[in-house]
Amino acid sequence: MRNQKYYIANDEYERRIIINSLNNLRNRLIADGRYSDAIDEILVKFFKASIKKIKRKAD
Repeated sequence: MRNQKYYIANDEYERRIIINSLNNLRNRLIADGRYSDAIDEILVKFFKASIKKIKRKAD
């Protein structure tokens, strides 16, 4: 069975909010002495994700 890929469309503002939120969660986990491996993997995937411009239809 193949892994299904998901795509998320975000603008730059939403991208910054996601990165800041994940980083804050990572910092809290480190401060509590817990593992942050899962958050680290998500952050790396998010940074490596390609940015594509999408044409929008005029309403």
